[in-house]
Amino acid sequence: MLFVANSAKDRIREIEKEDNLTKDHFVRVSVTSGGCSGLSYQMDFDNESRPDDQVFEDNDVKIVTDLKSFLYLCNTTLEFSGGLNGKGFYFNNPNASRTCGCGESFAV
Repeated sequence: MLFVANSAKDRIREIEKEDNLTKDHFVRVSVTSGGCSGLSYQMDFDNESRPDDQVFEDNDVKIVTDLKSFLYLCNTTLEFSGGLNGKGFYFNNPNASRTCGCGESFAV
């Protein structure tokens, strides 16, 4: 399961409205090689399904990931922090053994 915090839900709704995204759009998250710690998070809005998609809905937000990424993201919560020192979107990942200072990459 993937989870969406209220803070992330609120920001996602704002982006959907600003960018005139339709109900067909959803949040796609994935894990790629790279970054300071070895693996990096990717997040985009998408409206096309893929054969290996794992689909979750939490807090009224549809979140989709591929099967390989899900192995790294299981039980992760998408969060958002705003303000002057905010990180923007970030992942609270219980599977990460370490993260880099910027919070955009991790290792398991």
